[in-house]
Amino acid sequence: MIYTKEVAKKTAEVLLQINAIKLQPEEPFTWASGWKSPIYCDNRIILSYPLIRNFIRENLAKIIEQHYGKPDVIAGVATGAIGIGALVAEYLNLPFIYVRPEAKKHGRQNQIEGYLKEGQNVVVVEDLISTGKSSLNAVKALKLANANVKGMVAIFSYGFPIATDNFKASEIEILTLSDYSNLLEQALDTNYISENQQDILTQWNANPSGWNIN
Repeated sequence: MIYTKEVAKKTAEVLLQINAIKLQPEEPFTWASGWKSPIYCDNRIILSYPLIRNFIRENLAKIIEQHYGKPDVIAGVATGAIGIGALVAEYLNLPFIYVRPEAKKHGRQNQIEGYLKEGQNVVVVEDLISTGKSSLNAVKALKLANANVKGMVAIFSYGFPIATDNFKASEIEILTLSDYSNLLEQALDTNYISENQQDILTQWNANPSGWNIN
């Protein structure tokens, strides 16, 4: 679920502006999963643009305060959300931790980095939601540490039905600043894409694993 329509459109606008999101329907990218994709998203680029990172930080913080109150801890999902998660925690004057995909194989073998007490209320910050698998893996680690996970906020979601199903099955609420449908709307409004390209991008989103530009 998006935060507000106005913020969703503005977020899409700035992500396109700084090339954090690139749309190439005719020259698709290849994801690590092997999927061919007309979109590529790297929200870590936000950190290099102070005005934009402040906009993202402040609106993520607003979502957290409005929907979850003030938690005890903010948790970022490694590695993409460590930077923005720390900024949100700083803005809210809260402790910050981050969660690795898996426990380290050496040292203290931590999966959760930072100080977390049992029973503390945690809101998770993500940069990008695709299937939700890695995000929910972080939630699982926090719950195993006996944290009370209030919910998750993210910058952008591809809006895949599988992600909706995964979050619903895990009983975790996810709120995002923007999503794929608002991105396409903004891109079309600003002539970043044509109507024909919008059709291609919509077809991909409906069946990303089976999509073929030809």
